[in-house]
Amino acid sequence: MNDRRVDDRDEYAVRDRRNMESKVRPMLITETNMIKVKQLLEFAKRFLTRNHDHLRVLEEELECAEVVSPETIPPDVITINTQALIHDLGVGRQTVYALVFPRDADVAKNKVSVLSPVGTVLLGYRVGGLIECVAPRTVKRLRVKQIVYQPEAARNAG
Repeated sequence: MNDRRVDDRDEYAVRDRRNMESKVRPMLITETNMIKVKQLLEFAKRFLTRNHDHLRVLEEELECAEVVSPETIPPDVITINTQALIHDLGVGRQTVYALVFPRDADVAKNKVSVLSPVGTVLLGYRVGGLIECVAPRTVKRLRVKQIVYQPEAARNAG
């Protein structure tokens, strides 16, 4: 697997596991997202038959993740049901994607499953970060430009 999280906004970077010259910054995730994603991973391991290297990488990242309450998650972090403006550097297009649970995924509506190759690397990522991930038939280079909506931030503001 060759998923890499590269955040060039600060001195921390999470890189390909074979290329650990940088400091590793753990993924930020809410307690509720952690519980639900771990349950989904357990289900996926038992019932899905295709090659899912990206799920193993997500599982490893969850083991090292910094778990925070929904009230303290920074508003620039992608959580489940966050809508984020993503710049696909390969094609030069910017699109708002929602990171959702598999049952809510809908490619036509830009709703990306947290268990998809792209979804697994978006979870816990921050604005400004550069992501390279292996997607079906391609390697995607993405930059998180803006959080349009984060459910935790919306609840905290209201």
